[in-house]
Amino acid sequence: MTTTTGPAQVELAIGGMTCASCAARIEKKLNRMDGVEATVNYATEKAKVTFDADISVADLIATVEATGYTAEEPQLERPRGDGGDEQPTDEEKADAALRPLKQRLVTAVALAVPVIAMAMVPALQIEYWQWLSLALAAPVVVYAAWPFHRAAWTNAKHGAATMDTLISMGTTAAFLWSLWALFFGTAGMPGMTHPFELTIARTDGAGNIYLEAAAGVTAFILAGRYFEARSKRKAGAALKALMQLGAKEVTVLRGGREVTVATADLQVGDRFLVRPGEKIATDGTVVEGSSAVDVSMLTGESVPVEVGVGDAVTGATLNAGGRLVVEATRVGADTQLARMAKLVEDAQNGKAAAQRLADKISAVFVPIVIALALGTLGFWLGTGSGLTAAFTAAVAVLIIACPCALGLATPTALMVGTGRGAQLGILIKGPEVLETTRKVDTIVLDKTGTVTTGRMTLIKVHTAAGTDETDVLRLAGALEHSSEHPIAQAVATGAAAKVGTLPTPEDFASIPGLGVQGVVDGHAVLVGREKLLTGVPHVEGQGRAMELPPSLKSAKDAAEQAGKTAIAVAWDGEARAVLEVADAVKETSAEAIRRLRALGLTPILLTGDNKAVAEAVAAEVGIGEVIAEVMPQDKVDVVKRLQAEGRSVAMVGDGVNDAAALAQADLGLAMGTGTDAAIEAGDLTLVRGDLRAAADAIRLSRKTLGTIRSNLFWAFAYNVAALPLAAAGLLNPMIAGAAMAFSSVFVVGNSLRLRGFQAADN
Repeated sequence: MTTTTGPAQVELAIGGMTCASCAARIEKKLNRMDGVEATVNYATEKAKVTFDADISVADLIATVEATGYTAEEPQLERPRGDGGDEQPTDEEKADAALRPLKQRLVTAVALAVPVIAMAMVPALQIEYWQWLSLALAAPVVVYAAWPFHRAAWTNAKHGAATMDTLISMGTTAAFLWSLWALFFGTAGMPGMTHPFELTIARTDGAGNIYLEAAAGVTAFILAGRYFEARSKRKAGAALKALMQLGAKEVTVLRGGREVTVATADLQVGDRFLVRPGEKIATDGTVVEGSSAVDVSMLTGESVPVEVGVGDAVTGATLNAGGRLVVEATRVGADTQLARMAKLVEDAQNGKAAAQRLADKISAVFVPIVIALALGTLGFWLGTGSGLTAAFTAAVAVLIIACPCALGLATPTALMVGTGRGAQLGILIKGPEVLETTRKVDTIVLDKTGTVTTGRMTLIKVHTAAGTDETDVLRLAGALEHSSEHPIAQAVATGAAAKVGTLPTPEDFASIPGLGVQGVVDGHAVLVGREKLLTGVPHVEGQGRAMELPPSLKSAKDAAEQAGKTAIAVAWDGEARAVLEVADAVKETSAEAIRRLRALGLTPILLTGDNKAVAEAVAAEVGIGEVIAEVMPQDKVDVVKRLQAEGRSVAMVGDGVNDAAALAQADLGLAMGTGTDAAIEAGDLTLVRGDLRAAADAIRLSRKTLGTIRSNLFWAFAYNVAALPLAAAGLLNPMIAGAAMAFSSVFVVGNSLRLRGFQAADN
């Protein structure tokens, strides 16, 4: 690899890790390199490394390999059938990695069950049962447990000890003790029997064998690891599904012909065809046709979105209606789908503060346990309890102490939580976000595009006496449809929605700064500011003096006082109506504010609009505190001031002017319908653009954090409670192994409960 200037970043796939201690060792070795910052995640089996220009990826891989593990850069998956070598998919690689583990597990269970049964049930102890147990247990300890022995030896060569060291030492010690008792003690005598006991029997040990412990512990731990591996794959399924949503092939229009190419070959500016029922290949703009697009795969929004010429569409969404021709505006890693997947993966690769503590404990845990096991052995021997009692208690200590539950506590919860969030249109950028959501007490909301739709909308129609509203909308809408002004388009769109197809004007002219005039269905129509009707010279030089009647005048004044735009409509020499146009409040905003209050947050509306507009919007949605007429650069100062008051501030915004404030806030929530700058600055991204998702995002984050904390509590509590029992000789080694494996499965199972998280009912 060629070096680059400035810090670079790479993600390495790590192989050979078997527990959290392994991840801690690799991370420690990498971070010892000058100019390297690394985070190694045991659950995702990846290392995220930032390194200086004078270091190569090969150097990083060499360091990992020198530590006793494997590392490689994740390779891009080549599409099937492209004529080249077919690369295995991630799913196939995962299956291949699980296969040997499954084979060893099946072997261990098949052979260990009769060994355990004979040890537990004296009636099954036939004359030479102990030798049959040896024949069955030996393949389990040698073949099935080989990954533990191999890892322990590799670690020992590097002067380290991990969980595999404990497992290997415990099972090997139990097996070797049994061999000694069989060949040199009295355990090999024909007709020898002994009962299965959970407590230590104080004998000389010459007649006791622990083959059931060696075989049973191996089987239990392999079962725990196998189900952990399956659970980790299941936990990351949401991310895999997200990354596989996109279309694989696309029909591109080139030289007047339709050409089918791989989506990966699309270029910005290419025009491609999307037939009904097909996925849109990449982000783009509709240049031909109209249709309804199902966006539920990305946003969870069940209602299809109507799109036409000029509308933006997102890759991986489904064309549910007519034929579309789309011009690609983003391809590859720049698409919304790719950015979503990257945000989710980054979050899953991170570590919360609580997990960093667990990692530190795991790193020193194994040496302490080995010391404790030796101390236990010495204590029991010193008190004259016999070698059997001392040995059995020491082996139980080694086995019960597996810190895998600690290592899985945070990553599995993060994987499931962030994956579930992605399915609901909530992207959690990093684990630190979870810590923050618990503390925020104030939420600052940008108005335009966040609480409101961000586009002008026809709100209300006031008509003069004897004037029909349908006539107003038909004539005014027809004239405004010919104008490109946003307010005119709002009127035209609102009119078309209410009266259907609009007539075509027979004549049209735009009067800059005032409005439009023309002839529609034989009527001379004027639509615009009040000045257009009252004495402003006509383009042909004719004058007019059409005063608004008192009812329309008062309606116009009230609308303007509320910060809305009032548009006068006249035809055939008479003022007929006043239209109210404004940035409409989203239908869901009021409900969203109620949900945010229910979470203990105080909402504040922050906007650059005038105070009248802001207060009207705030009153409509139920916000009590308004900060209006704020310049974009001053939004940061507002957030800082609130923080200086001792508040923990969350900020929701969607524009470039919100980016700095989102970054300054303790928790930044960016609307996914907003700008890239806002999305990059936010900690959480709400794909749907629905403010209710903000409440769901905070609920999901808090629930994920709660799951992490409960995982860590049970993992710590388990070890704290179990180690003294094992050291006291109260746990049979086989029972210790079963309990240890169950603790890891419990942590993963607890994390998987997050998959059931549901957004609040609409």
